[in-house]
Amino acid sequence: MSYVDEVIERVIRENPAEPEFHQAVKEVLQSLRVVVEANEEQYRRDAILERIVNPERQLKFRVPWVDDKGQVQVNTGYRIQFNSAIGPYKGGIRLHPSVNTGIIKFLGFEQVFKNSLTGLPIGGGKGGSDFDPKGKSDREVMAFCQSFITELYRYIGADTDVPAGDIGTGAREIGYMYGQYKRIRNVFEGVLTGKGLSYGGSLARKEATGYGLIYITDEMLRCHGIDIKGKTVAVSGAGNVAIYAIEKAHQLGAKVVTCSDSTGWVYDKDGIDLAALKEIKEVKRARLTEYKNYRPNAEYHEGKGVWSVKVDIALPCATQNELNLEDAKMLVKNGAIAVCEGANMPTTLESTEYLQKNGVYFIPGKAANAGGVATSALEMSQNSERLSWSFEEVDAKLKNIMVNIYHNIDKAAKKYGFTDNFVIGANIAGFEKVVDAMNAQGVV
Repeated sequence: MSYVDEVIERVIRENPAEPEFHQAVKEVLQSLRVVVEANEEQYRRDAILERIVNPERQLKFRVPWVDDKGQVQVNTGYRIQFNSAIGPYKGGIRLHPSVNTGIIKFLGFEQVFKNSLTGLPIGGGKGGSDFDPKGKSDREVMAFCQSFITELYRYIGADTDVPAGDIGTGAREIGYMYGQYKRIRNVFEGVLTGKGLSYGGSLARKEATGYGLIYITDEMLRCHGIDIKGKTVAVSGAGNVAIYAIEKAHQLGAKVVTCSDSTGWVYDKDGIDLAALKEIKEVKRARLTEYKNYRPNAEYHEGKGVWSVKVDIALPCATQNELNLEDAKMLVKNGAIAVCEGANMPTTLESTEYLQKNGVYFIPGKAANAGGVATSALEMSQNSERLSWSFEEVDAKLKNIMVNIYHNIDKAAKKYGFTDNFVIGANIAGFEKVVDAMNAQGVV
């Protein structure tokens, strides 16, 4: 049995009931076969793969808090500090009922390679809780966040582990967590990113993941002689990533015709009305059912169906495994030329393979959605310097990072004979940098 297959088998055996983590490990390690086989003797001796699939530290803790009725509630908190070879652990905090060890491990594992691709000195980690902020009062959210950080503060810091937001963790939650950290530690430092502008946050952070997704998509198309201007785009999701991907796509002359949330999806043949979408989601925090109040000619459908629309480019920006094989077949049938991931692993393995076999350009999330964590790292830099950069400065740095990511993954794919396979290119480019740093630091 090959070294790659041995390690995959071991991961499945030692981490039962963690399918998302198994999926992420398989996808990465299988695409690294060519690199591993070229260095198999050394990698086996140094247990490189075993070390890279095992987190450096896994934290699991209870989070007790009191609701508005005086009832004590108990949630479970997690922080997986996966790899610090190239810098302090960096990755978001996800607050959602679906959160468990396997999901946090999958996200943390992906984060290692994504952060490596940015070219910035940040390692990989992820955290979260099965707490659901939806429907909770501000006071209840504050009570949870303060309890969560009262345990987590021991393990994080500006030069150790710098968490950020993720699903369910926005500016409100980050603010409450930061306040509690500062109160306990009595230090004002850049320990969390996604902070408010009044206390160390960065301009362009909210826009970063969506903008970055379009920057890398545009660069990939441009390098293949295709102009994004005039192209029709399907976007899933209606959160920060989706909204700002739509905004930047419109700015570059593309037309986005769909978006979605957990209850349904919208098709607007004239292009999504960004002002209406922002008011519904950012101001009212309402459902997309309200979109027809702003655009009577648009269509609203219950459930899922975003990928059934005929488009040139598909940008899944909602959640993991949302684009399945049937969706991929529909996109190919409808003539899609590119699928670029705005969310973390939103495309199933068989869908990815189907898209690639049918000539669709595919950029995985670890490259395509790296703009968010890259700008978080830029926020860390500003905090360290006690400076605040302009929106234009941050946006220019973000665009440069995303363009470089594309060229690095393209170069890595071509180096090993996998031209235009950006999944393999992203995994190899991210992996090689981490392995170089691990080897330099010895067996730790």
